[in-house]
Amino acid sequence: MSKTTAGPAPGEALTQRQTITVMVGLMLGMFLSSLDQTIVSTSIYTIANDLDGLSLQAWATTAYLITSTVTTPLYGKLSDIFGRRPLYLAAIIIFLAGSLYAGSVHSMTELAIARGIQGMGAGGLLALALTIIGDIVPLKDRAKFQGYFMSVFGISSVLGPVVGGAFAGSESILGFDGWRWVFFINLPIGLAALAVVFLYLHLPAKHVKQRIDYWGAAAITLAIVPLLLVAEQGRTWGWTSASSFICYGLGIVGVVAFLLAERRAGDYALIPLRLFRNVTFGLSSLLNFIIGIGMFGAIAMLPMYLQLVKGLTPTEAGLMMITFTIGILTGSITAGRTISSSGTFRIFPILGTAILTTAAVVMGLSLGADTELWVPGLVAVFFGLGLGFCMQPLTLAMQVSVPAKDMGVGTSTAAFFRSMGGAVGTAVFISMLFSMAADKIANGMKDAMQNADYVKVLQDPAVAADPANAKLYDFFKNGASNDSLNDTSWLHTANPVLTRPITEGFAQSIDAVMLTAAVLTGIAFLISFALPKKKLTDPKAVAKDSVSAH
Repeated sequence: MSKTTAGPAPGEALTQRQTITVMVGLMLGMFLSSLDQTIVSTSIYTIANDLDGLSLQAWATTAYLITSTVTTPLYGKLSDIFGRRPLYLAAIIIFLAGSLYAGSVHSMTELAIARGIQGMGAGGLLALALTIIGDIVPLKDRAKFQGYFMSVFGISSVLGPVVGGAFAGSESILGFDGWRWVFFINLPIGLAALAVVFLYLHLPAKHVKQRIDYWGAAAITLAIVPLLLVAEQGRTWGWTSASSFICYGLGIVGVVAFLLAERRAGDYALIPLRLFRNVTFGLSSLLNFIIGIGMFGAIAMLPMYLQLVKGLTPTEAGLMMITFTIGILTGSITAGRTISSSGTFRIFPILGTAILTTAAVVMGLSLGADTELWVPGLVAVFFGLGLGFCMQPLTLAMQVSVPAKDMGVGTSTAAFFRSMGGAVGTAVFISMLFSMAADKIANGMKDAMQNADYVKVLQDPAVAADPANAKLYDFFKNGASNDSLNDTSWLHTANPVLTRPITEGFAQSIDAVMLTAAVLTGIAFLISFALPKKKLTDPKAVAKDSVSAH
């Protein structure tokens, strides 16, 4: 049983102008959430050095990832009970508090705590933005608007490394260390989003009398935290270390406990298991997870290739990734407009996963040490296009395949699985890259030592005396390993003849990772054919027509 105060129905409360104004506020919130997933990647080295905590740098990323992923389904469920507006405003405030703290920290431990607070807010920014669209915009227009939102998500994810690199490269801005603006930049944008949503978003007040699934929340936390920890830290700990096995065990226990808790909770569950009986919802969840792996895998691998192999700076690599955002923008808007006009959605995940697979194969076969820069730039366009064709239609399909009362759960579940896939993809692919690179570089150097010209350069006293080659000779002395590859800042200032086996080793490893990604997206391509051949219909509109008929 539920009680609502009097108010206009969702979708009728706002004029078109008010709707667009609210959309701007929601887009700003989503921009912040996705930007902060990647903005630290290019600035963390500078931050960690400044705070004397290089060994703790991974925790700044891990803390944000864990809290944002864990809280995503919580926001979805709580918004179904208490309403979207108060939860979304709370998410922005928590995110801003975390950002202010993160920009003011004096140690890496403090930064990890601040990033965790940021993540607690970020978990609601993405999922609730898409849910609110479902509340205020009918299906015929929703696909178009969500296409714009998915474009903002993709663009901000790619812009993160560019912005982070630019701030970290500045010694001081307005009296503060440049890197602190990686977090302070969130404040004006977040305050603007807060003001717009507070002033213009007026949904009917809502409070559904329903138990909160505390056991499910605890179990999903127990499942996710250890698994994300081992995904992020496994390369450092060792995948077969005691710490890793403890995380595997806790994660499995958490998954089992979560399934039992959700089964017991029934309709009160954080993610009701009955929703997965719907073929569209279940398959879309699985596809979101696999596509999340592919998306963040590519976002991680392309900049790695551009920096490690081609010698671009973090900022230059980020600018090259603009071609990726062009693809996402084109794919999301095209899919959104087509679905709005026809209701047909199944063709887009099929086309999208096919394009993703093809792009990953091309990347895996063509990216070498001598490849022209236009090649990865062009491939990135198609990779983005494939993602644009997948993300928007699958989120929409999950929204309309659940009852209107579960809109928050349906939307947050889409974001949850994509976020989990992204976390796993980034961690596993980077771990694969450096593990394979160590072997391939060692073999490449061994082969190079059989080349008389290479040995001649190596033994040249002038080359050995050049300060730019000091770390390179240390690398030769220590041999290629995960530890010796942790710092490659010297790679493109050292002698290019001697570093050739290293850049080739990285290129070959990135190729192998992308071919692995192609296998995963190929599986997603086959799964996408199982999606039902039906047009998307708005459950709220159907319910309204039914009431009118009676």
